[in-house]
Order: sequence, then structure tokens, then C-alpha cells
Amino acid sequence: MTSETVLREEPGWEQRLMRNAERKTGLKPEYQELKFTLHRKLLDRINLDALSSVDDERMRAEVRQAALAIVNSEPTLLTAAEKQQISDEVLHEVFGLGPLEPLLQDPGISDILVNGSKHVYVERAGLLELTNVCFHDDGHLLRIIDKIVSQVGRRVDESNPMVDARLKDGSRVNAIIPPLAVDGPLLSIRRFGTDKLMPADLVAKNSITPGMMQLLEAAVKARLNIIVSGGTGSGKTTLLNALSAFISPKERIVTIEDAAELQLKQPHVARLETRPANLEGQGVVRQRQLLVNSLRMRPDRIVVGEVRGDEALDMLQAMNTGHDGSLTTVHANSPRDAVSRLEVMVSLANANMHPNAIRQQIASAVHILVQASRMSDGSRRVVNITEVTGLEVDVVTLQDIFVFEKRGVSPEGKVIGRFAATGILPKFNDKLLAAGIRLPPELFDEVVPVEAA
Repeated sequence: MTSETVLREEPGWEQRLMRNAERKTGLKPEYQELKFTLHRKLLDRINLDALSSVDDERMRAEVRQAALAIVNSEPTLLTAAEKQQISDEVLHEVFGLGPLEPLLQDPGISDILVNGSKHVYVERAGLLELTNVCFHDDGHLLRIIDKIVSQVGRRVDESNPMVDARLKDGSRVNAIIPPLAVDGPLLSIRRFGTDKLMPADLVAKNSITPGMMQLLEAAVKARLNIIVSGGTGSGKTTLLNALSAFISPKERIVTIEDAAELQLKQPHVARLETRPANLEGQGVVRQRQLLVNSLRMRPDRIVVGEVRGDEALDMLQAMNTGHDGSLTTVHANSPRDAVSRLEVMVSLANANMHPNAIRQQIASAVHILVQASRMSDGSRRVVNITEVTGLEVDVVTLQDIFVFEKRGVSPEGKVIGRFAATGILPKFNDKLLAAGIRLPPELFDEVVPVEAA
């Protein structure tokens, strides 16, 4: 289908622009009719088929030039900003994702959630808010979804109503359409920020204290194996990316991800990414295959974006066989839950493996569990730094080194609490000393209150 066909089949975006403009500015219907007329003239004049033979950037420039020329030829009832808005709307429909384009260009938005054609939510600073963006109808939304998934060789229809895809910037996309979605198509876009937060940024945001970050820095430099756990949107990948900044630039790092999101600053990084199945259901490459292959790539450290399946066994074995200092994340609500999830995922790889053998692997491979959590006010904090101390009988033993204690909520809805050390000197302190790292004893007695701003 050509871009011209798409434009001609989607007349609803002109009415949508008119409705939005009228709602925002209170302009008269006659003025909106003028905008409608200008859009129609533009669509009649642009020959996108003829432009399809040139490159995308030149095609975009040609369409923008034609749009502005038509708008400028009309009486001066439109301001310069309004003329620019009309031409931008056309370009969004032809080349982008229509009404979603302004949201995708906003760096402050981390998630875009479309619940049918009339309700589009975004997440800013950890909190959801309803936008005034809408689609003309469910058909318009379906065409945008199809445009997304077709770019990566996927399809979505009644026989395949659920699909995962990715945008060009790496953002994860999930779509589910009727009949599974009762009230219209559902589209979720998890965006990847371009500017990653570094350790100092997390400390400045009160996500972690300087003492806690000093401990984690020492653990990374001493090549301890660390698992970052937390729920959806708790900042696991952000924290993992920040911790990776402490890895020496002299080491060879292999990263393995479902969608390439990590942005490591070291010069020697080999990045691997999974591949979904094609339209025929063939060609899928999973994390476990990449992890096994990475062991042949002479890595000093292996960083897995998220362990979520049978690759957990290979990850633990890598940690136990000379790849110390490996980092990964896992979905879990607490450090104890993270251990339980690891047990389940390892059993997926080998159902015949005895539970005690699995726990022995975990106890010997993992040194530290870092629990991240999203608070009720949208802030993200490290709520536990927990040491894996060993195996007693048939239980993996844990002890907290640092915790975040929530004390209440301010009248403005801000979480009040404190970061507190438990006063326990971790057993891995011997490994830190062996690596030439000596932490001040008072660090393990630190208490830092977090008051409402």
C-alpha cells in the first residue's frame, strides 16, 4: 500500500485536528472548515507514487515543501504556527505513526498506552495521565498498528491478534486487537530513553544513597555477581546500566538482550540481540542460544538485560565457571522472590535437576541481590541490597545490608521514609579486601532520611 493510499483512506485525521484545535482555541466552525479545505487541496496535489522512487529524507522534504506551499497560498487567516501544524499533521500520517508522533518526540514520556481510539495515556515521572490525543476510529488505530508491525515483518489480524514488535529507536511495542480486546485495539509502547541515568544521577534523585552506591561500585569492581530484581517499571534496566559504568574499560563485555536497550560506555562491548520468528514462524533466536554462543566469544563479563526463562541455568553456570562480575535483572517483588523465580526458571531448562542442586547453583553463583521498586508517588528507589550468604539445609540464606523503610506519605502524596544500613558487615567484604577495596566501617551504619520535597 502506498503512502498516498493511506492518506486517502484516512480522512478522519483532518476532523480530529479540527476538533482538537477547536477544543484548545475555541475557533469558529468556519475557520475549521478552512483547515479541512486546505488539507483536501494538499492531498489532491501531492503525488506520492512519483516520490516513492527517491530516498526517504528527500521524499519527506518534498512533501513538507508542497504542504507549506499550499498553506501559504491561502489567505492569511492562519498564523505561522498553525500553518506549520497542518503540514506536520500530514507528514505524521504519511511517514510516521499519525497522532502518536508528538508523543514519541516528547523525551519526558516513558510509556504510551492506547486503550481504543479515544483514550491515550502516557506515563511521565512514573505517573499515568490522560492526553487529548485520539484516533478517528478503531480502523485508524488498526492501520497504525499494522504500520508498526509490518516494518519488522510481523502481522496482526483475527488469526494472530497478539503481536510484539519494535520501533526504529528500539522501543518495545505490544498490540492486541479484537476479538481478544473487547473495547477496541490496545497498543502499549515502552520507550527507551536516549540519555541514560548514571550513578551520580540516581544519587541526586534520591533513588539510592551515596553509601549504597559506593558499596555497589566496590562489588562491581571486585567482580561479584549481581542480580537486579524488581517489578515492571521499577527501574531495573536503568540501574543495571548505571552499575555497568563501574566496569573497567579494559574488559571485554558481551551484552545479551531481547531489545537492545543498554548503553554501555566502555570501548570493548559486543552487543547481541534476540530475533523473533518471521511470518512463517521460523528463524527465532532466543536468549539461551545467544548466551551459550557468548561463552565462545571470550567475554570477561556477561550482561543479560533480563533473565526470564530457561537461559537462567546457563547464566548461573557462566557465573560459576570463570565469568565473575556478570550482571542481569529478573522480575520479582523481593529478594526472596527473586531466588524463587530463579529456581523456577532453572527447572524450565532441566526438569530432572534436583531442587537442592538448583539452590546450590544459585547460592554459589549469586553474591548480591539489588531490589528496585516504584513508589506510590512514581519515584523509583533501591529498597534492598541483600547478600546471598549460602545454603542451609535446603534454603538459600539471605541477609539485608541496606533497606529502605517507608514511614508514610506527605499531604502532597510524596513518600516519606529512610535508607538504613542494617549494621551487618557482609561476608563478601573479604572478596572486596582481596580486590584491594576497603570500605569505611561507618558505611554499614548509615541512615539517610528521605523527606517530602
